[in-house]
This record gives sequence, C-alpha cells and structure tokens, in this order.
Amino acid sequence: MRKSKKTAIGVFIGLVLAAAAIAAVVIGYRIAETEIKRATHPLMYSEYVEKYAEEYGMDKYVIYAAIKTESGFDPNAVSSTGARGLMQLMENSFDWVKFRLGDGDDVTFEDMFDPETNIRYGAYLLDYLNEYFGCPETASAAYFSGVGTVSEWVKDPDISSDGIHLDNIPSKNAAHYVSKIKNALDAYYELYATERK
Repeated sequence: MRKSKKTAIGVFIGLVLAAAAIAAVVIGYRIAETEIKRATHPLMYSEYVEKYAEEYGMDKYVIYAAIKTESGFDPNAVSSTGARGLMQLMENSFDWVKFRLGDGDDVTFEDMFDPETNIRYGAYLLDYLNEYFGCPETASAAYFSGVGTVSEWVKDPDISSDGIHLDNIPSKNAAHYVSKIKNALDAYYELYATERK
C-alpha cells in the first residue's frame, strides 16, 4: 500500500512538473512572439506621430499602421511610381496637401524625405480621407488608389451597397493594401493599446 501511495505521489509530482514546464514553454513562446511583433511593428518617429495625431484629432495607431505598411519606417523609401518617404506621398498628393496647409515655396517635394514633414502631410491626408469617406477602410483604399477612383467605386452599388463602405474592392492591389493596413492596425492595438478607439 505504501509503495503504491509513493508511486502515485511521484506520478502526481511528475505531472505537476511537466505541466509547469509546458506552461513555461508556452509563456516563453508568447513573450518571444510578442517581442518579434514589437520589432516588426515599432513606435518609431513617435514625437511626430503623436504631435500630428493630436493636431488632427486622429488615432496615432492609424498613422503607425500606414507608415509600417507604406515604407516599413524607411524615411528614404521611393516607390516604383515615385511616392516618397515614410508615408509614401505622390507629388500630386504632396501639392494638394501643401496647398491645403498653406505652406509656402520653401516646402518642396524633396521634403517628403524629412520624417516630420512627411508625417505631417501624410497624417493630414489620412485624416482628410477619413472625414471625406466616413469609413477607415474606404479611406485606406483612397490613400492607395486615389480619391477620384474610390469616389467612383462608392457610387457603384455592385461595389458599395451604402455609398460609404466598400463591400467588394474591384482592385486586387487595393484590396490587399486595405487588408495590410487593417492587419497592421490590429497588431498595433494588440501590442500597445489598452483599449480600441
């Protein structure tokens, strides 16, 4: 009787230790996974992101998600279509935002390589698109495909049933971009935010 009791206690202790080891591995994996995600979703240029998020009354994580998706936080990035900087503004978008902000001739398209100027312009454009379209996903599609294109999409009942949301994005590239923005935004909230806006 004593031997079986000792064996049962030994088995129980062994199971407890095995469970503790498994829990430690799982916790260690989750910590490592979180650290990898933080490395790929950093909060770089936070002084500018937070400054312009506050100035324009927008969610800072939307700006981070756009920078992550657009340039991977490379201030010198240039796309194959000529978009520049962290938030990848095209020259016509730069000109439009420059006009709206009332900036003088001392600000040029070359300034899109300056992180603060690029974030200021990109955040302004994102905020405008969110206000204009009333839907973050639609605004993201417009940031990628242009206001004119997306304005036509929301008029088409096969693409937008309510004139606001895009039920079916007709461009694979735009659909992929919107999905990437959404995934990046979800990651930023998961990693850094205590509550979702």
